[in-house]
Amino acid sequence: MELIDREFERKLNNLTLTVYILQAASLFVGVTAIVGIVINYLKRDDTRGTLYESHFLWQMRTFWWGLLGLALGYLTVFLLVGFLILFAVYVWLIYRVVKGFLNLNDGKPMPL
Repeated sequence: MELIDREFERKLNNLTLTVYILQAASLFVGVTAIVGIVINYLKRDDTRGTLYESHFLWQMRTFWWGLLGLALGYLTVFLLVGFLILFAVYVWLIYRVVKGFLNLNDGKPMPL
């Protein structure tokens, strides 16, 4: 039984890491974030009650708030303030991915 639990935890860890990698890649190729959010929603039930649940919530919030920020930035580019918003969102996304990865690497949950 313990071997099964360890294997399941290893799979959740790898899946969570994969989504962080997809989010990081989305800083260069935006479509990978969509793959990551699909994984989050498809596997969310598997993470319930584990350390990885907080990481999945963190990743999902990163995606949706990031998408909102990017939309706001693109909609206001003509006002020139959009460039500042896009830059801020880009930096914020980097922070969220790095913070999440570091906490995952340390075996810590994300703050909710």
